[in-house]
Amino acid sequence: MPRQGLILSRFLVLIPLGVGLLAAQSKPQASSTEPYYPPARQWERRAPALVDMTPELVDSAIAFAKSMESTAPRDLLAEHWASPFGREPLPEPMGPFKDRGEMTGIIVRHGYLVAEWGEPERVDLTFSITKSFLSSTVGLAWDRKLIPDLHARVKDYVKTGEFDSEHNAKIAWEHLLRQTSDWEGTLWGKPDWSDRPPADVPIEQYRKRVHAEPGTTYKYNDVRVNLLAYAALMVWRRPLPDVLKQYLMDPIGASNTWVWHGYDNSWVKIGGKRMQSVSGGAHSGGGMWINARDLARFGLLTLRHGRWKDRQILSDAWIVQALTPTKPEPTYGFMNFFLNSPGADGQRPWPDATPKTFCHIGHGTNAVCVIPEYDLVVVARWIQDDALDGFLQRVIAASKNQIGRRPAAGPA
Repeated sequence: MPRQGLILSRFLVLIPLGVGLLAAQSKPQASSTEPYYPPARQWERRAPALVDMTPELVDSAIAFAKSMESTAPRDLLAEHWASPFGREPLPEPMGPFKDRGEMTGIIVRHGYLVAEWGEPERVDLTFSITKSFLSSTVGLAWDRKLIPDLHARVKDYVKTGEFDSEHNAKIAWEHLLRQTSDWEGTLWGKPDWSDRPPADVPIEQYRKRVHAEPGTTYKYNDVRVNLLAYAALMVWRRPLPDVLKQYLMDPIGASNTWVWHGYDNSWVKIGGKRMQSVSGGAHSGGGMWINARDLARFGLLTLRHGRWKDRQILSDAWIVQALTPTKPEPTYGFMNFFLNSPGADGQRPWPDATPKTFCHIGHGTNAVCVIPEYDLVVVARWIQDDALDGFLQRVIAASKNQIGRRPAAGPA
């Protein structure tokens, strides 16, 4: 073959290889700005400086949190009896308790694990943060049109008598979610008036009061929260822990160590199957027992407006509603989304945090706080209640470059 023909043949042979290399080089790469989601059983750690946080200020925030551990007994059953709950008209526990761990915390920025301390994998009671998981099971039902309208009467879904009275028949799902139902009755042996009765009103007088029109007043009441759990069970017709695991906890890579308890007497039969109606907190024992890392994953899900990687776990529309202030109590959204909106006194719950901050909060204090302006999720367990604002302020001070927009929100 002539020399020029040999050169041409070699050139032609090399063309596919060259084209392949060019194609590989020009192939779009994953954007470094894409939001990070931790895989199951893994969580990428990043030093504070790599996520625009000042290391010394992060250390200062952690030291502050550790110094503010709750002074209540670690024996949570003993703590129950020592707290105001133990002095209520019907204080007897109905579900399990266990001892708690030490003050524990996690800081997550841009989805990455920046710091954790204490016992982040210890499964502990989380008290009323359970309510945020409960409302999420209602959100999962709403997204699937099992409850098409949150303004629909719960009576139309629950046929076992709890909503038959003239007053209770007016109650809608929205009222239960916002704790504005003022439902009247007894559930699992606990009457509505036995939960957090006012200290300045004689109990007999309080029992006989006229109940307010649903939607007009706010009252934090675990009996009514447990009623929402029962109503959601009637809609799903399967245990709520199973619903939560399948549609939320497994998709976000949560561990298998969490457990959601009900009461000893909160068992029902649906379709011939015996199942437990879970409680919305540990006021009387039970509730969600979970570790701090799983709480941080849930916080990240709510920061990202229900989106996890390429899946919309909870719709953006649901999270927007959950973050909408309740008219009678503007610092509260859907249970248990506590908002940093100005209250009736014009003050925000956490003055040193940002206006868009919201927290899932339970007794203890247990808190999962989301700070959208800085793309932060902060978990604090067993911290003194009045120290939470100071802790958030220190974490924010350690964070540079305010985001200024809602990060990685999913489609409506």
